[in-house]
Amino acid sequence: MGRVTFQGSGSIDTGSVSGGGGGGGGGRIALGGGAGLILTIVALLFGVNPGEILGTEGPQQGTSSDAAQIQQQLDSCTYEMANENTICRIKATTVSVDTVWSDLWPDYQPPQTVIFADAVRTGCGAASSATGPFYCPADSTAYFDPSFFTQLRRMGGSDGPLAQEYVVAHEYGHHVQNLTGALAKGQRMGSQGPRSGSVRVELQADCLAGVWAHHADDGPDALLAPISDEQIATVIQTAKAIGDDTIQGPGSNPEGWTHGSAAQRTRWFTVGYQSGDPDRCDTFATDDL
Repeated sequence: MGRVTFQGSGSIDTGSVSGGGGGGGGGRIALGGGAGLILTIVALLFGVNPGEILGTEGPQQGTSSDAAQIQQQLDSCTYEMANENTICRIKATTVSVDTVWSDLWPDYQPPQTVIFADAVRTGCGAASSATGPFYCPADSTAYFDPSFFTQLRRMGGSDGPLAQEYVVAHEYGHHVQNLTGALAKGQRMGSQGPRSGSVRVELQADCLAGVWAHHADDGPDALLAPISDEQIATVIQTAKAIGDDTIQGPGSNPEGWTHGSAAQRTRWFTVGYQSGDPDRCDTFATDDL
């Protein structure tokens, strides 16, 4: 299969990715990228302090030394390093996703990205590594703790490069939803259930990640090398691993779903990947999810 995905060279020139914590204050609405602590994700999504549900005071922000170390690594990232190093891979993927969406949609405005360790305070409140990757619309920022990918592998997901890039593209899909108004629409439709707003939002973000993958290797100047079927299989493996029915186990009750089943997540990523058309990602226009 080969693990190389980026065919660019030299330093990764973007000022939108930083290490450490985000801003404080603001509303508490955030969207998780898949696995992790589902209750925390739902709490952030609907403006509830996760500590009230979990019986904790919530996570404290990672230390300044964590942020400094991550920032130092980010500053040294090259595209060659992105094929071996998770932090650099996240950074390079943000450039690819921004490039694709800027080409597809002239009104696209890139988000910020923060890479953190352990815990972080954001415009949506406090979050920890247990939350999984998430996007905060209050500060238009995607948040990633690289240790999530180790957890994802333990859950049955893939540690392949494209699988990790899919996770980044999914969170950027939430940013696109924030810009289009789909995110606000989903928040008005409820947080749990097989046809809830939360499930529709998450499945649409999977589809938008598929749209990115469709275009990410287009043309000789594309940052990604041609994507193979085996690499797509690692994404499918990961999408299945973070389905609600997979996480909750046998006898999973769809009324408690927040992200969609393994089959649904696989289906909607595939719709986006095969079509390359964001208009095919309208999960709000159908009940056949």
